[in-house]
Amino acid sequence: MKNIKTYNTEHFYKTKKIKRIVFGILAVSIVLAVIVFTRMYKAIMYPNTTTTNQDAVSLYIFSDDDFDIVKERLYSDSIIVNKKSFEWLAKKLDYPEYIKSGHYVITNGMNNNQLLNKLRSGSQTPIDFTFNNIRTIEQFAKEVDEQLEMDSTSFLEALNNNAEVKQMGFDKDNIASLFIPNTYELYWNIDADEFIDKMAKEYKKFWNEERMGKSEKIGLSPIDVSILASIVDKETNKTSEMPRIAGVYLNRLKKNWLLQADPTLVFAIGDFEIKRVLDIHKEIESPYNTYKYIGLPPGPICIPSIASIEAVLNAENHKFFYFCAKDDLSGYHVFAKNMREHNINAEKYRKALNKKKIWK
Repeated sequence: MKNIKTYNTEHFYKTKKIKRIVFGILAVSIVLAVIVFTRMYKAIMYPNTTTTNQDAVSLYIFSDDDFDIVKERLYSDSIIVNKKSFEWLAKKLDYPEYIKSGHYVITNGMNNNQLLNKLRSGSQTPIDFTFNNIRTIEQFAKEVDEQLEMDSTSFLEALNNNAEVKQMGFDKDNIASLFIPNTYELYWNIDADEFIDKMAKEYKKFWNEERMGKSEKIGLSPIDVSILASIVDKETNKTSEMPRIAGVYLNRLKKNWLLQADPTLVFAIGDFEIKRVLDIHKEIESPYNTYKYIGLPPGPICIPSIASIEAVLNAENHKFFYFCAKDDLSGYHVFAKNMREHNINAEKYRKALNKKKIWK
């Protein structure tokens, strides 16, 4: 009996010790699990972005960027608070294998999960693409290069090879007429063909039934309207004068007169700093020399503004055939019905330029 009692006592204490060990291991495991879970939760769900006194910042990812470049942009701008947690979750989600180009808006206090889901899914934010006061298609290509991911070369190549653009009647001389100055919502990484298709749709939308009707009424195609509008644009920056100046050129076209538009000479010469057109400039051999060739030049001398296009479509109906800058150099013009009146106005303007010592 004594042996049995001793055995039971020893067994009891051994069992109790084992239970303590098991409970200890479980307790340690639970603590470790809580620690691991907490760390994982923090890595996934805790805020990990800062935008430094801004509500949001933009991140641009190019098509050939890898994870190292993306990290460098995020870190150099101090957007990520905890780099280790960001990189840990990025690898867990295989983000380095699924990098998508685009413009991403990052707000203050985003967690790693929110940020990486946005980047991994390609959930980008459109940008506002704005252009105006563009002289040449090459200058426009530079604007595209600066505002969008595509480069100017790929844009120009796509433009030259676009079948729809050619079907719409555009060629290398008048292609600038396709682009209507405005602000357009686009994805930053839009490719060249998609961009041109978008601009073509906007062009067709702009040239609605009402504008087409006005164009037919004055006997010009939409492209011709844009060409004339570009001349009006470069004759004056006074919107209120545009319809009257457009009326002068329409009167000349109806009479089959030379347009004799100084801005076309400036375009032909290619020196856009010229302030004073001289007789020698009028001798340049170019289809854009409207002192030599009757009718409109082969293409616009700039991308015309909407205001100048509307001015041509709604030109004043008057009997003026000439105009000249005012001698007060205000930027406004004085108009004349005949050469005698015009010569008087032109002489006043020449004297004003001489007085200011503006020789070219």
